[in-house]
Amino acid sequence: MIRTENISRQFQSGREIVYALRDINIEIKSKSLTILRGRSGSGKTTLINLMGALDAPTKGKIFVDEKEITSLSEVKRDSLRRNDMGFIFQSIALMPLMTAYENVEFGLRVAAYDTTGRKKRSEDCLAMVGLQKRMHHLPQELSGGEQQRVAIARAIAHKPKVVFADEPTAELDTNMGLQVVKVLKDLVQEEGLTVIMTTHDPSMVDIADCVYTLEDGMIIDMGE
Repeated sequence: MIRTENISRQFQSGREIVYALRDINIEIKSKSLTILRGRSGSGKTTLINLMGALDAPTKGKIFVDEKEITSLSEVKRDSLRRNDMGFIFQSIALMPLMTAYENVEFGLRVAAYDTTGRKKRSEDCLAMVGLQKRMHHLPQELSGGEQQRVAIARAIAHKPKVVFADEPTAELDTNMGLQVVKVLKDLVQEEGLTVIMTTHDPSMVDIADCVYTLEDGMIIDMGE
């Protein structure tokens, strides 16, 4: 699904060059849950941003479905993100004056999803994450875990090939966080999604199909 070849990302800090990532080679299998783990500053968020075409590597190549994305124009990168990718962030970023249903439906409008199918698709996605009875509630009327599940429904609604989740459980307690990760795992198994998630929480890794551990911008361990 996704493959990287010797990607590095460096930044200029005064007179020094700081490497956020150095010579990363990984393969993400289709229809799997892959976790990128590591302490803060290990490079996992930088890596997910590169694979999600939110940033470009200083050197190296990234392939999605065997198509190189590192040399794409900004317009084509925007199209790739809008059509083939979904994003879930630590800051849930729901529209506060929109209900759960309206948040998901609004995401479909942004993605130019077929007008006639938006209502059913929004309802179906909220049902997938267990919120069919809460879809008409505003974000402030939902728990933190429920809000994150709305964000998941919004991210998957336009049927992306891959979903990137950057620390989606960081603001949740362990029990609530495990529930959110289980939702992602169920979507992998039942809907054939490919999910790439970052975390520093060791309690989350057992549910993953593959785990890459990062330290100081390098992969130091890979387990399945």
